[in-house]
Amino acid sequence: MRWENLTVDSGGHSRTADAALFGADAVVSRTFDTPEFRGITFHEVRARSIINRVPGASRMPFEWTVNPYRGCSHACVYCFARKSHSYLDLDTGLGFDSQIVVKVNAPDLLRRQLGSRRWLGEHIAMGTNVDCYQRAEGRYRLMPGILGALRDHANPFSILTKGTLILRDLDLLVQASEVTDVGISVSVGFTDPALWRTVEPGTPSPERRLDAVRTLTGHGIDVGVLMAPVIPFLSDDPAQLRATVRAIAASGASSVTPLVLHLRPGAREWFMAWLGQHHPHLVRRYERLYAEGAYAPKWYQRRITRQVHDLAQEYGIGPARAGMPRRIPESPDPADQPVSEPTQLTLI
Repeated sequence: MRWENLTVDSGGHSRTADAALFGADAVVSRTFDTPEFRGITFHEVRARSIINRVPGASRMPFEWTVNPYRGCSHACVYCFARKSHSYLDLDTGLGFDSQIVVKVNAPDLLRRQLGSRRWLGEHIAMGTNVDCYQRAEGRYRLMPGILGALRDHANPFSILTKGTLILRDLDLLVQASEVTDVGISVSVGFTDPALWRTVEPGTPSPERRLDAVRTLTGHGIDVGVLMAPVIPFLSDDPAQLRATVRAIAASGASSVTPLVLHLRPGAREWFMAWLGQHHPHLVRRYERLYAEGAYAPKWYQRRITRQVHDLAQEYGIGPARAGMPRRIPESPDPADQPVSEPTQLTLI
């Protein structure tokens, strides 16, 4: 999609011609003058397809994804998916945080695709690009229809989220878990409140996310925690790692899987600008640590993984195991490279 001719009316709508990614129907852009959506523009589109194939070169342990949104008001400064906004000629910084593409036909389209003879009922991962339980979901309510379709077709799925709004759909998740494999992972990289407020300003607090884990597990849903990202020099102190793993264990999570911050193009520039503003003394250290590319050196990744796994064992939980419903990799593969549309990017 290209946005050169798109105009926006506050509280109203505007239309622009269709382009490659979406259907022939118009794009409708809306703004809402309410505190939770102030400064955010929603671009409502009708997607041509909602089930995306993961690139063949990827090492991700799932092949299919569903993403009802593009862009994310969670505004995490490190989010790898920022690059995907450039495919729409949208800004990967503030534009990613405030220009949200909403695939308004996602539930109906998914139900139709799941019912196709060509669909073989394979596992579908959600939340692997941007969060399907970001703030927009409170208004557009796409996930109940999506979950209902997956439940009705007994199609296995998993969700990765930082959004406590997932609890709204608790009944649907329980119903789906009775007929198919359902895996939930909640992302909590650290518990430091000061760091959270600056690096993940649009998300629920880590404490609230862990409360959501507690509620989900209390209803018999297996929930793992993706401890991501571990941010070098800001959340990787042994005492910080211990506090985070201890809190995750106390929430009742079945597993904890650490993932060190990676900085792909789009995210790297935005994160480094944030770092220069909030922690200028760390800029040179980051330039050295990430001198070889998007990923921290393997020795650093291994050190963090070992520390977290040792702490998890001490507190009675462990890393995600093969065969668990939520199929999240334990570490990123440095060989994976950013890809272009229409294929689907990997995890945060």
